[in-house]
Amino acid sequence: MTTICTICARGGSVGVPRKNIRPLMGKPLIVHTIEQALSCGSIDDVYVSTDDTEIAGIARSAGAKVPCLRPAELATSKAAKIPVIVHLVEKVESLGVSVTRIIDLDPTSPLRLVEDIENAAALLDDRTDCVITAYPSDKNPYFNMVETKPDGNIRLVKALPEGVTSRQVAPKVFSMNASIYVWHRASLSKGLWEGRTRLYEMPRERSIDIDSEIDFRLVEMFMQDRLAQKEQKK
Repeated sequence: MTTICTICARGGSVGVPRKNIRPLMGKPLIVHTIEQALSCGSIDDVYVSTDDTEIAGIARSAGAKVPCLRPAELATSKAAKIPVIVHLVEKVESLGVSVTRIIDLDPTSPLRLVEDIENAAALLDDRTDCVITAYPSDKNPYFNMVETKPDGNIRLVKALPEGVTSRQVAPKVFSMNASIYVWHRASLSKGLWEGRTRLYEMPRERSIDIDSEIDFRLVEMFMQDRLAQKEQKK
């Protein structure tokens, strides 16, 4: 079995400009994820998909491979992620690599641990097409999430016939954290929802996905706390 890690990092970013290479705890953001992937025993090689030459250079210096630059049509803010991963995997295969499993790591979710990657990968068995990661949601569509219905009324996103009187008794729901995705090569074309999908649960404090300045500061704070705890144990 050959497992590759894919890391998708385009140059453009609206919420946090150039966030994929913005310094975080002394190194570019994407380097944290590259180092995690290189430290993971389940991963044989690490590949980065980017349209940006500066990101490509930083990724290579950190130990990842960048076999090509991503075409412009796959580098817009509206481009779906699965086609980007497929493009990269097909390029890797054209170089003679026989890919059997893909672990995709988002560079904007650096608080994951290597054990999270290993545990998520272990859930991908012969009966599973895809593994995603998520954390218990603090909002629940059965209790306190609402939407505007076609008739203009505001109603719960999901409703049970018997109703839900408290968040504690509502069906458990999760928020995807976009941190880790795992596929068999044969099931990659099914994306997230066309096959059998399993979920690996992560805690909220390791699930921040950087989309804003506030997210960036929160991630930095958690990393500083993690470093301080390591120093105390020495």
